[in-house]
Amino acid sequence: MRLERAQSDDIPAVVALMNRAFRGAGQGASWNTEAEHINGDRTSEALLRADIAATPEAALLITRSADGAGLEGSVWLEPRGDGVWYLGSLTVDPGLQNAGAGRRLLAASEAWAAEHGARTIRMTVVNVRDTLIAWYERRGYHLTGEIEPFPYDDARFGKPKRDDLSFVVLERALTTA
Repeated sequence: MRLERAQSDDIPAVVALMNRAFRGAGQGASWNTEAEHINGDRTSEALLRADIAATPEAALLITRSADGAGLEGSVWLEPRGDGVWYLGSLTVDPGLQNAGAGRRLLAASEAWAAEHGARTIRMTVVNVRDTLIAWYERRGYHLTGEIEPFPYDDARFGKPKRDDLSFVVLERALTTA
């Protein structure tokens, strides 16, 4: 899987893909949608552009279809210091999810981060997303026991339908060849 840095003109497609994959509902929705727990969009162009501007050391990476026409996935990778990188917003087109695209994107993301100095990948997942947490655990991630608060007071990330949301932290040490 080939990863490339997203360009400014890719942002609208990345936002549309993230919103469909994370918050889509009904037929064609992602197997791991957050829609039953959070209403509204996952992100917006303005928010994603602000994140990119605020963290120039991070990389928003994308993968395209073989013909280069369509966006198949995206991921956010950000160095946090001392060989630790944050992996966020791993997104795969819902139509490709049952074909192993998520596993391939995760592996390519880890390889990219390792090539850029990562020794450990950390991520956060909404605590009630047991199926997604289990998916990451099957790929070598483990719960650290750390919990981060959910931003209930920040409507930029949607409107929670529950009052018991938080983020659990998962981590995986990368192996070197």
